Amino acid sequence: MTAPKKKSDPTSARPATIGTVSIPRGLSKLGVCSRSEGERLVEAGRVRINGRVVRDISVRIVPETDAIEVDGARVGKVGHVYLALNKPRGLVTTRDDPQGRATIYDCLTDPSLPFVGPVGRLDKASEGLLLLTNDSRWSARLLEPSSHVDKIYHVQVRGTEHEATIARVTAGVADRETGELLTVKRISLLRTGSRSSAWFEVVLDEGKNRHIRRVLTALGVDVLRLVRVGIGSLALGTLGKGEWRMLTEDEVRSLSGEGTKPVRPARE
Repeated sequence: MTAPKKKSDPTSARPATIGTVSIPRGLSKLGVCSRSEGERLVEAGRVRINGRVVRDISVRIVPETDAIEVDGARVGKVGHVYLALNKPRGLVTTRDDPQGRATIYDCLTDPSLPFVGPVGRLDKASEGLLLLTNDSRWSARLLEPSSHVDKIYHVQVRGTEHEATIARVTAGVADRETGELLTVKRISLLRTGSRSSAWFEVVLDEGKNRHIRRVLTALGVDVLRLVRVGIGSLALGTLGKGEWRMLTEDEVRSLSGEGTKPVRPARE
């Protein structure tokens, strides 16, 4: 007599085929939380897949069809959300900071908001326009280097050699530590200020980590403020510091990197 076939375990590790993702990735795709938060939820035994607690973050699931529960509550696809935030200086662009510093999520306290992740970064000392979304595909398209979406920055620096600075930045600057050639798409003088300072407009279409600061530091130029005032055709406008708003459907569609509208100078 042949032994009865065992029922397949719905939580067993599936092969990494099309349509399956890890549980943390699945939770992120559904807009429930970030991948790192998802890993912590799984490892803490707070996630059930098809009725079974799963603690292995490598288990593969199909988010659209598997029954997923977090802390006993069924989770499903959350509608896509697209935000523009005017990031204040002094906040870090992360969900959880090991050092306990204030983060951009201190600005996003509306309980009706689903989880959203930043599209790119602004370092702690930088401020201005930051996009956030739970649409990972849209975010990836904007961040893809080949998309060449313009990012417009207004940068206040100390010094009086404005034309020389523009010429040297335009020519490209080698990073002192890595030797990497750092270039910008465009730089121009906006205005001069008091106490030997000036504002430049700098446009990047393929930014690297701390790109502008690294360029100016290599030239011995002190950066006093760095404000991102535009991304593609989207301008920061009159959005107050620490304030956010939903993007319109037209704005979401227009963020394809094709052309930019003029943006107003940053306020001192």
